[in-house]
Amino acid sequence: MHSAKDDQGKQPQPQPEQGSEKKPRPNADVGDVLRRAYDETLNESVPDDLLDLLKKLD
Repeated sequence: MHSAKDDQGKQPQPQPEQGSEKKPRPNADVGDVLRRAYDETLNESVPDDLLDLLKKLD
């Protein structure tokens, strides 16, 4: 059991407003976009002229 004395000194927790939805974090969206761009970059082919230049360095 608990009494009213147990609740003394405690701050009430704010309740979310009815009808309000939890908004997504903008940082999560930025992270997703960056991951997609990185993955797309990894999948790109290397241009032939750049490969020719690299072969000349060896």
